[in-house]
Amino acid sequence: MRLLHVHSGNLYGGVETLLSTLAHYRALCAEMEPEFALCFDGRIAAELRQAGTTVHVLGHVRARNPVQVIRARRRLIQVMSAGAFDAVICHMAWPLAIFGAAVRRINLPLIFWMHDAVIRRNWLVFWAGLLSPDLVLCNSRYTASTLGRLFNAVPFETLYYPVVRRAEKLESAQREMLRSHLNTPSEAVVILQASRMESWKGHWLLLDALARLADVPQWVCWIAGGPQRHEEIAYAKALHARAAALGLAQRIHFLGQRSDIAQLLAAADIYCQPNLGAEPFGIAFVEAMYAELPVVTTVAGGPLEILDESSGLFVRPNDTLSLATMLGRLIADQGERRRLGANGARRAAQLCEPARQLQRLHAITQQSVNLGRTTC
Repeated sequence: MRLLHVHSGNLYGGVETLLSTLAHYRALCAEMEPEFALCFDGRIAAELRQAGTTVHVLGHVRARNPVQVIRARRRLIQVMSAGAFDAVICHMAWPLAIFGAAVRRINLPLIFWMHDAVIRRNWLVFWAGLLSPDLVLCNSRYTASTLGRLFNAVPFETLYYPVVRRAEKLESAQREMLRSHLNTPSEAVVILQASRMESWKGHWLLLDALARLADVPQWVCWIAGGPQRHEEIAYAKALHARAAALGLAQRIHFLGQRSDIAQLLAAADIYCQPNLGAEPFGIAFVEAMYAELPVVTTVAGGPLEILDESSGLFVRPNDTLSLATMLGRLIADQGERRRLGANGARRAAQLCEPARQLQRLHAITQQSVNLGRTTC
């Protein structure tokens, strides 16, 4: 089955991690042959090429520029006409709004992979909702619960992402070297957050909670992830200033954009991401669970499906005191950290083992394609 995945390609986050997994681990489901069509030739395009897959660059597109939209649609039509694809998968509402009509013009089955919950209707949601796909893939039951705000009565399936167990066990010398490079003592309890530099990811709340633990010895916090947009640059600067104002500048290490997240997870002790809003799914949580780290996060969205009480600790959104209490408890109790971490690794494999999830993706898309052929 030949599948064309259509995405913007200008940023890097959970969706791009998924696309990279589909490319690099396609041998786990040889029945699917993926190609990719991206508007922007950036980091994810380079990763997909490195994996040996075909990347079609459609050209930069701004929704407010009709000339760019028309050119990109024409380019996509050329790609689809020449590619003998069995189906097209649009990732996120933006590609669906821009390219959905072009897919219909070629009369290919159209699948929409819904990576984000629809919290409120705006112009993009309205535009994307004008054309109903043949199938919607939802990355969590939480995301699926908001589907009615986008479409009326469309077929959908909930499919947790295939997530690769990237974290490796580090030898003690490797762990010491990485920690030393990051100016972190070997005996420190490291709290890690690795996420997009967006305010709803809860960095500010984490800093305020850690300020309550200023008298607790040995902990260090690593914050991985760099700003990708103008507003994120301002947010990152504000976080640096906040850490300094709280007197934590020596214990909060802002690591910026990293390509060694697997090693950071392996060298950390706790994963904490106290989102202020609901996470649609949360690849970072699954990766932390694979690394046998206890996870601390908020009671909202997809993480409620990924984690349970055996593998993580939940706090209410914006509850600084509760977050500080949970972190203090884990910092002090190595045994609990190990218990939660071991349970988390098993649960992550149960939910997101790549070979199984890729085979399920194939079965779902094959059924949709066959149904489309029968209907035609």
